[in-house]
Amino acid sequence: MRWRVLRFLYHFSMKLSIICLLATALTAVGAPPIEELKGSLVIVGGGKLPDVVREKFVALAGKSNAKIVVIPTASASADKPEEAESYLKDWKKLNPASVVLLHTRDRKVADTDEFVKPITEATAVWFSGGDQARVTKAYLGTKTEKAFRDLLARGGTLGGTSAGAALMSDPMITGGTTTATSDTGFGFLPGFITDQHFLKRKRQGRLKGLLEKNPGLVGLGVDESTAVIVSGRTLEVLGDSTATVYLTPGAGQQWLEQSLKSKQKADLFQLRRAAANRAAKEPFPPVKPGKPVVERGALVIIGGGGTTSEIMNRFFALAGGKDALIVAVPTASETASAASEDRFLKQWGAKNVKVLHTRDRKTADDPEFSKVLLEAKGVWFGGGRQWRFIDAYENTLTAKRFREVLDRGGVIGGSSAGASIQSEYMPRGHPLGNLQIAAEGYEKGFGYLPGCAVDQHFFAKRRDRDMTGLMKRHPQFLGIGIDEATAIVVQGSTAEVLGHGVVAIYDAAAANQSPDYLSLKAGAKYDLATRKTIK
Repeated sequence: MRWRVLRFLYHFSMKLSIICLLATALTAVGAPPIEELKGSLVIVGGGKLPDVVREKFVALAGKSNAKIVVIPTASASADKPEEAESYLKDWKKLNPASVVLLHTRDRKVADTDEFVKPITEATAVWFSGGDQARVTKAYLGTKTEKAFRDLLARGGTLGGTSAGAALMSDPMITGGTTTATSDTGFGFLPGFITDQHFLKRKRQGRLKGLLEKNPGLVGLGVDESTAVIVSGRTLEVLGDSTATVYLTPGAGQQWLEQSLKSKQKADLFQLRRAAANRAAKEPFPPVKPGKPVVERGALVIIGGGGTTSEIMNRFFALAGGKDALIVAVPTASETASAASEDRFLKQWGAKNVKVLHTRDRKTADDPEFSKVLLEAKGVWFGGGRQWRFIDAYENTLTAKRFREVLDRGGVIGGSSAGASIQSEYMPRGHPLGNLQIAAEGYEKGFGYLPGCAVDQHFFAKRRDRDMTGLMKRHPQFLGIGIDEATAIVVQGSTAEVLGHGVVAIYDAAAANQSPDYLSLKAGAKYDLATRKTIK
């Protein structure tokens, strides 16, 4: 009876926390509702464990320094002492520092410091196959479960096969081949539902059925002799077969079913954001985006690959002169060098530059961190990958203060990633690469230029066909392709072209022309609201 009460309370608190996280995520496809994993997960679909997967687990655990704890509790035969060596022998062959067996079905024992001590000293824990409910019944809500989480938090590795894969998520899938039920799992991989023996036992239907009851979560089906390795924010498949990712219908999209082969990767944040967006009451992109008008202030949007004195002088003039306070934001860059962004602006004549950078969203919500923006006359977004701006600042106090610079008549400028982040629709936001123009979950920019989708390095990287495809999918937006060393300066609804190259304007209403865009050179002006050239 006591176990049932404890389990109910634990189940309730876990579900409440997940609801709160999803509520945050669903509000506006906002900040990723999970942080990067500090440790690693090895999620195996059952069947024969490939040598490459076993070796990967031991490598993550520390190779010859690995201290592995094996949990056989899912198996009905785990209570038999004579079976103990069978769970350990294959791990011992790889010569880790130690391999020990840890098992009980007594929750009181599982709640003692003595029992959990091997886990506190371990670098990895392995969950063997069987019935996942036996594991959660024994350990959920005890000191043993806390020890699992502490190990992961200190950079350790948790792995498991079959039942050991299913228990990684919460909800934890149970039931037959076609009809799924759920129980409370450990939730080591938040936002996902994991299933095992996936293709071998034809379990696609049961996973999709459980996802329908849990919109906003990502389905992950792992086939036999296959593993999913999760480290940081990256998911990578390893082994003989495939892992399948599912997203439920929503946001105008049908079921997503993506099969990943060995060595292929996916980004956890992108999948979580896409799933949350599909379940949101007001998903993105909207059917009717904002009107392409900058009500106050100005935007200087550069296509990357360099700039010109004319463009930079216009930026400074809109800020109030070269003495005006400019806040530079280098966060899109992998290295995010404050010195280089400061040096870049000063080489063009800026006298008063402050650099603002963090990847910590808590810091971005600290009033003291972004205090400098309260006096800024301009903001400069540097180049790199625009998804880093989203991860760091979306829906934070810092993002609010970026907007306030514009609202009080200042200027926002940026190049490359700093260009695309300014539009309502943000092209090329996928964290794993910039080859795809549309990255579900990372499509929403900061929206300083409503109703538009701005792409950069446009003709230099031959991106015109990509924009054609994007406009077919989302004709409600105005597509703007900006070439290198070229910019548009936007005030009100007027976009003026500066620089050496060309700006392409894509209007779906005029898509029958060839080419399917309007080409504008330096000096040209275009009314974004009426979609007409200004003569």
